[in-house]
Amino acid sequence: MIDDDLTQLATDFARDGAVCVRGLVGPALLQRVTEAVEANLARPSDLAQTASAGDDPGRFVEDFCNWQRFPAYLELARATATTAQALMGSQSVRLYHDHLLVKEAGTRQPTPWHQDQPYYDVDGRDVISMWLPVDAVPRASTLEFVAGTHLGPWLMPRTFMQSEAKWFPEGSLTEAPDVQANRSAFPILGWELQPGDAVFFHALTLHAAQGATGRRRVVSIRYLGDDAHRVERPWRCSPPMPADATFPDLLAK
Repeated sequence: MIDDDLTQLATDFARDGAVCVRGLVGPALLQRVTEAVEANLARPSDLAQTASAGDDPGRFVEDFCNWQRFPAYLELARATATTAQALMGSQSVRLYHDHLLVKEAGTRQPTPWHQDQPYYDVDGRDVISMWLPVDAVPRASTLEFVAGTHLGPWLMPRTFMQSEAKWFPEGSLTEAPDVQANRSAFPILGWELQPGDAVFFHALTLHAAQGATGRRRVVSIRYLGDDAHRVERPWRCSPPMPADATFPDLLAK
């Protein structure tokens, strides 16, 4: 990727809180990541969970923090770290965690509108994610964003299926708006994606996704920049991180 492209992406990211990068990952690495996804599905970690109801004709599976078991996830994080660095305007880039999100064909369960950072044990502005599909993703099934919401405020995090406030007390944060009920009132961004394309977004950018007609396998990488730092929360964060967790320097040679 040439410097002019990165400069424009960084400008767009600063304004909108989300950008699409076409062809970021080449075929060889993409194949290794795809194989890791299938191995991960066959051997889920203790943090894996099903995020769809039993009567859903598909299935939505999530897993977290598997980069030490599947080296392709760490390889992906390292290969994309310079893009994350440019978007954050940060000197450092550390791996916070990886996140596997698989919606099998026919999954009805949407991912509701939310921000990521209120679920984390991290403060600071330099916290962003990459969302990379290994399958083609049509516009109807892609991740969507409300442009500009990365500027704040923090919004109430709730569980996706029961809408419970497990992280912050009721009334302590502003509720997320009902974007889906009035989509025309919001500046919504979203892109049809091919394998190897990636979307980067700030941890405070409001985002959501609908169900999936075809299989949708995604690996998301969460990065920490210069001013991002862990904080102690009085609750179990998502994902839960041990106190002695390590966050690899992704720019180290």
